[in-house]
Amino acid sequence: MLSDIPVSWFGAIGATLTTVCWLPQAVRLIRHKNTQAISLPTNLIFFAGLFFWLVYGIAIGDWPLIAANGVSIVLTTIIVAMKLRYG
Repeated sequence: MLSDIPVSWFGAIGATLTTVCWLPQAVRLIRHKNTQAISLPTNLIFFAGLFFWLVYGIAIGDWPLIAANGVSIVLTTIIVAMKLRYG
């Protein structure tokens, strides 16, 4: 059964889920502007990791990696910007 499913679908589903998980956090920060519980170092390290995954995805031409990390970088940038602005 699993052999009938293209491997890229697993990457696409995993990428979608791990990307979408940041959306509620970004929306909550934008609405409430409360960033006390957000760790800036953690999010900066995460951002760096996303950047390297994006470069890797581009290098190998893997669209789930490219899309997921591109969107995650945008969401993480929003989170980091909110943390820098509202402390």
